[in-house]
Amino acid sequence: MTDTDDLACIELVELVTDYLEDALEPDVRARFEQHLPSCPGCEEHLEQVRRTIQVLGALPQDERLSPQTRARLLDAFREWRAHPQPEA
Repeated sequence: MTDTDDLACIELVELVTDYLEDALEPDVRARFEQHLPSCPGCEEHLEQVRRTIQVLGALPQDERLSPQTRARLLDAFREWRAHPQPEA
């Protein structure tokens, strides 16, 4: 994305939980929703998170990921996005 007001994919990934919990500021939510139609990867990521929540249910606050674990998972996702594996 070229416009500085556009939301980058990495930002979207980091905001998914807040989006689903309706905790984003209105302007950030609007940018989030504007990004989705133009990015199939982000749409799929959002749908995967939704499906995961449906299957597992909401995690109690005390069972959420530690900041360190969350950072490691986000790093792994970034690496995966940067170097996708060819389909078998």
